Amino acid sequence: MASINIKRIYKPAEDSDGFRILVDRLWPRGISKEVAKLNLWMKDIAPSTELRQQFHHSDDPNKWDKFKAAYLAELRQNGAIQQLTNLLADHETITLLFSVPDEHQNHALILREFIIHQ
Repeated sequence: MASINIKRIYKPAEDSDGFRILVDRLWPRGISKEVAKLNLWMKDIAPSTELRQQFHHSDDPNKWDKFKAAYLAELRQNGAIQQLTNLLADHETITLLFSVPDEHQNHALILREFIIHQ
């Protein structure tokens, strides 16, 4: 299996990133396509708009756990997982790119965990 890295898209692209995949539904503000240096934009693998909005607008102290459970449920039904699995077989290193500021609680971490334990 390929090495799967996680990185904010606002950090500079590096050769060690390998195959770069944006896993956000929305294009990140202030980033040009030239700077992003993407190989692929997988909008459909990102959390649904409803789930993303629910998470970002919630004051619930357990919102991360609820978001994680709901996103994992979405991933189990998401056909785009097969495309990502195929890419893992074709590339030595893949970097999942995300735009949210929180590097410790974001959907790319959940996606990486899901793929590894699949």
